[in-house]
Amino acid sequence: MSSPISLTEDCRDALNHLRQTREINTVILRFDLDGVLTLELEGNLTHDELVTALPADQARLIVHELSFATPEGARRHEMLLALWMPADTEAQEETYTVGYTLVKEYLPDVHVHLTARRQDQLEYQRLVALAG
Repeated sequence: MSSPISLTEDCRDALNHLRQTREINTVILRFDLDGVLTLELEGNLTHDELVTALPADQARLIVHELSFATPEGARRHEMLLALWMPADTEAQEETYTVGYTLVKEYLPDVHVHLTARRQDQLEYQRLVALAG
């Protein structure tokens, strides 16, 4: 990439909306053809809807509030940052890794980070184990 990557205002607004309200639980970001990190989706998705929303052949950055119950029965919510890198997206990996680092720095309170290359790596129980 010839120019430094930054978060656009719509990306920052969506991430702040996610952190400050209970109206949404998911933000999905992508790079457009000009190499700009842009907002693809801001919404309230179930886990299954989140996994379904990810393209099988394109990388994405995901910030998602994972809701789950502890073994003791207490309700918990943990933010996670995921880099979605399915098969055949190696050409996009360097760009998305830079974007992932940028979002990670923008959201220092997010402590659950992962890179997923297959849908089974986003399986709900696996995410809960990472967050727990």
